[in-house]
This record gives sequence, structure tokens and C-alpha cells, in this order.
Amino acid sequence: MERIKVLLAEDHVLVREGTREMLEREKDLHVVAEAGDGEEALNLATIHRPDVVVMDIAMPKMNGIEATQRIKEISPSTAVLILTAYDDDQYVFALLEAGAAGYLLKDISTRELVDAVRAVHAGESVLHPSIARKVVNYFSQHKDGRAADDLLSHLTDREMEVLQLAAQGMSNREIANELVISVRTVQVHLSNIFGKLGVGSRTEAVVLALRKGLITLEDMP
Repeated sequence: MERIKVLLAEDHVLVREGTREMLEREKDLHVVAEAGDGEEALNLATIHRPDVVVMDIAMPKMNGIEATQRIKEISPSTAVLILTAYDDDQYVFALLEAGAAGYLLKDISTRELVDAVRAVHAGESVLHPSIARKVVNYFSQHKDGRAADDLLSHLTDREMEVLQLAAQGMSNREIANELVISVRTVQVHLSNIFGKLGVGSRTEAVVLALRKGLITLEDMP
């Protein structure tokens, strides 16, 4: 079994070691490196090209926002999962703009973190319930002024259906059941959507679609 390669970026050693220990208990997860600051996270991500980076926000030398943006520039396929104590709007929106695939608060359980790592690796969206709705509202209200015609022309009708259902928070299996197609077909559609929109995760795709007006609040639950 090919394990998911994880990089931990957290400046508190005790928290970092505890997180590593809990992740390493899972047979399909492998922590390839640990970083104590943002610069080290960027350097280690360049070397190891992890599948998932679990990133805090407040770190020395380079904060999580800049580190996320730069990691996504060098390795677009790497999913960045934010794990932090901060739920301030400025951090949430800046990190999603930077390309974070998920945003969780440190009040979650061990099982929720493990599931989240697997989920963002699979292209799923992972947002803490307390911030999910305000993210939708924010990006719906802060649309990019440029026309979305070019993007629309690249997406097929079925891909638009999949994107809209993904924006509603449906899992791949739920989308498959809704459209009466296989889970594998949903994964292929999402992969095509990511490629056409130039993003690496479901969260990035939904944020871009909201900003471009491809999805509206009426499409959301």
C-alpha cells in the first residue's frame, strides 16, 4: 500500500511531536518531515514533495499564509491542511486565497484530523463547520470582476453538475449516488475540473467558482 506522505509545520515542538505520533499510528500515513517555521516548511516541501502539509498559521520566519502560497507555487498537487487555533476571518480567507485545501481548528479529535488528511489527499474539501458558511458568503460577495465565460466554456455540463454538488459539501460517494454514476467517474470528473480551473483541490475549485460566479448562493445548501 502506498502511504500518504505528510509534512508537519508547527512551531510548538510538543504539539508537533504529538501530532506526528497520532498520524504515524495509521498504516496509510507517513510523516516524511517536520518543520518548526514557515521557511523550513517551504524548504522541506521542495525536497520531499509531500502529498499533504499540515500547517499552523503563526510561525517564525514565514507565516502559514505565505508558506502555503509558496508551497502551492512549487508543488500545486500538494494539499495544504491548516490546523490552527485561529478562526479570524482575515486568516481564513487569506489562506483559502493562498490555496489551502482545508481549514481546521485545534479543538477537533484525533480521528477527525486523520480523516481530514485522507480527505484532502483525495481532493475532498475539509472546512471546520464554524467557518464553512462564512467562507461561502465571503467569496460569493467578493467576485472577480473578470468574465467567467472562458472557464464555463471549458467545463462540460456534467462537470458543472459535479462542481455544484461538491460545493454543497457532498462526498464523492454522495455525488455518485445523486448522479447515478460510479465513484471512480466522479473522481475523474473532479480531476478534469481541477486541471481546467488550474487548482489542486476541491476547496480551491469551489472558492474559484464562487469568485467567478460559476456557483451562486442559490446552489449552496
